[in-house]
Amino acid sequence: MFDRLVELLDARSASYRVLMHDAEGQSARVAEIRGTEPGQGAKAMLCSLKGQAEPYALVILPGDQKLDMKKVGAALGGKKAELVKAETAMELTGCRIGAIPPFVFDERIQLIVDPALTTRYAEIAFNAGRLDASMVLDTKDYLAIAMPRLLDISQA
Repeated sequence: MFDRLVELLDARSASYRVLMHDAEGQSARVAEIRGTEPGQGAKAMLCSLKGQAEPYALVILPGDQKLDMKKVGAALGGKKAELVKAETAMELTGCRIGAIPPFVFDERIQLIVDPALTTRYAEIAFNAGRLDASMVLDTKDYLAIAMPRLLDISQA
């Protein structure tokens, strides 16, 4: 996944940098390691409607906010969403939970990003498919490349 991200960002001439560090999956701790604010962190979670295998959504929100499963459920056409099992996340994204980047490479998954992530900072930061590698990417480049559905999915 790391190499795929580098290829994608290079092909699109994105402004980004790679940071190698000790393996870390906790939002606040990894922000400290990266030298970024927790709110710049793109926290990625793979969800589906509660009790159903599909549809899938990779939801992205700032690292300093919590996910509202009812809002995600409504976005998926139901009542409430839930996180998929670790095995499902690995199968669909190729990444361990905590290392999933804010990009979708599987047509079965829709990408939903909370606008709070893309309006507060000029750059976003995320684990780049591994817990020991992060990328810090220009927010405008992220939006142009990922083309996410922007939707408020954070808890009030």
